[in-house]
Amino acid sequence: MSVVILGGNECMERQYTNACRKYGCKAKVFCKPCADMSSRIGSPDLLIVFTHTISHKMLKCALTGIRGNTKIVRSHTSSMKSLKDILSEHACGAAV
Repeated sequence: MSVVILGGNECMERQYTNACRKYGCKAKVFCKPCADMSSRIGSPDLLIVFTHTISHKMLKCALTGIRGNTKIVRSHTSSMKSLKDILSEHACGAAV
């Protein structure tokens, strides 16, 4: 399962990726906007948006780049607990 995380804390990018890997997911994390973000997102199975730490412009740019059947989940907090809760609910694999 592929996961894209928008927003969150820059210092936790590696932890977000590792948490997704424990649930059997391949993750891309975008804490800050980049030039070609809409094309780099692709068509993930799950899009997680941390709404407290993302700009409106970055969200708009990301949503235009999504193709396919992507489930979008929004979370106000960008904590590891909220990420694990989302992954346990939506990811197929179980944490080890």
